[in-house]
Amino acid sequence: MAVTINLIVNGDEYKVEVQPWWSLAYVLREKLGLTGTRIMCNNGACGSCTVLIDEKPVSSCLKLAVQVEGKKITTIEGLADPEGKLHPLQETFVKYSGMQCGTCTGGMILTSKALLDKNPTPTEDEVREALAGNLCRCGNYGRIVQCVLAAGEMMKGGA
Repeated sequence: MAVTINLIVNGDEYKVEVQPWWSLAYVLREKLGLTGTRIMCNNGACGSCTVLIDEKPVSSCLKLAVQVEGKKITTIEGLADPEGKLHPLQETFVKYSGMQCGTCTGGMILTSKALLDKNPTPTEDEVREALAGNLCRCGNYGRIVQCVLAAGEMMKGGA
């Protein structure tokens, strides 16, 4: 039996009719059209579907949409400011070729944002540890770490 829930996604409120067993990832993509959230493994192993829920990275394929009613959800589409200026992480991923096929990019960026919000000057090891649950099928980890470190510098006003 379908239920109606209220979701707060990227600062906007949505009233959505869902089945109680639908994952948040499914609802974001199929009901709200936010296709930056990728569904790849659908069992929480790859991190491609990572979103921020109340500023914490979460595999959205493992969360039921009904579990996050009223919580603040941020997807990759919500990082740029309202005028379209990219977040420093998005800028560095473009500048330093942090993505190749793009499957992992949204999850990598959102997980990195959660890290930089807590620790704007992480070490390379801290970045790698934070991203341990996010898999890059292209093996682009070196550049991804470079992007996160550069974004941290930008966010503190360094670069």
